[in-house]
Amino acid sequence: MAGVYVHIPFCKQKCHYCDFHFSTNLSRQDEMVDAICQEIILRKEYLADNKIETIYFGGGTPSLLSQNQITKILNTISECFDTLNVEEITLEANPDDLSKDVLKAFYAAGVNRLSIGIQSFDEDVLQQMNRAHNSTEATESIRLAQQFGFSNLTADLIYGIPEKPLSYWKDQVQQMIDLGVKHISAYCLTIEQNTVFNHLENKGELNLPNDEESLEQFNYLVNTLAENGYEQYEISNFAKQGYISKHNSAYWQGKSYLGVGPSAHSYDGNSRSWNIRNNSQYIKSLQKSEIPLETEVLTFKDKFNDYVLTRLRTKWGLLKEDLPELLGAINHSEFSQIIESHISRGCLKETDQAYVLTPEGKFIADKLAADLFV
Repeated sequence: MAGVYVHIPFCKQKCHYCDFHFSTNLSRQDEMVDAICQEIILRKEYLADNKIETIYFGGGTPSLLSQNQITKILNTISECFDTLNVEEITLEANPDDLSKDVLKAFYAAGVNRLSIGIQSFDEDVLQQMNRAHNSTEATESIRLAQQFGFSNLTADLIYGIPEKPLSYWKDQVQQMIDLGVKHISAYCLTIEQNTVFNHLENKGELNLPNDEESLEQFNYLVNTLAENGYEQYEISNFAKQGYISKHNSAYWQGKSYLGVGPSAHSYDGNSRSWNIRNNSQYIKSLQKSEIPLETEVLTFKDKFNDYVLTRLRTKWGLLKEDLPELLGAINHSEFSQIIESHISRGCLKETDQAYVLTPEGKFIADKLAADLFV
């Protein structure tokens, strides 16, 4: 089984924390959809031996697309790949885009899961982030989506907001629980290069929480969601039973995926590739039936490090049965010593089948993964 990721590189405005690839010039949407469809056609052999299980529209803001544009992309995927087993078609959406007519259109096009970028229910925080929606739209978009049949939806929150105490975060988490959202993704605010927040931080005008305060917010999130029936199946992702993201889980478990659209990445187990980030160049290349991408063949070390980076963050952890083949000729004893040191520090624990993160280890997962790289 494999997945298809479709990157829609358009947004109405730029959020102050975001460094994803997109354009606020919406005039070339039709050209972009045509180019994406052409890329799908040109790359139909990429997943030739795999049946497609999931399709994910990310961005940018895929909810800017019309029903016809979504249908055109989905039809092209179906013409080029075996989609009889597709179980999940996710579309990322901004709350301010989700009217009754838009939700009907998405549902009619075949979308069966929404990912709504709430980030916060607080009016001041939304303005600070330069989000396009307000607090009322944040709440109503979830309720409206549920009314129109999207019981399978996920919503995002961001913690570690400047000058916001734990009481603020408790309120955000509780609002999400009260709305009956079946899947919640929560991320600590990261200051990326060349963003407005990065500029403010460099000027000393961004008062971020310290590590202890961010950890307190993270622990509150984990414990409160667990008490309310959510499973933390990945560090930043929590789901009620039956609502785990199939697409992202496949990615974390090392399954193949094709990424189409500007800046999209692909992975087939032996190599990874990434498309050009320039919208105009992407469209021009595809109009000439050229795929503007670069490819890297993965070494044994690359494959092992990718495995550690993705799987360590999940509830499945590093499977003992996978490690001998992945390690190959690499020093097994040295790796085992590092594992044991983190177990003794209380950051990892050993089960019958795997090595998994402890609650303490989850907050420093990226550092632990880097320690295990070869």
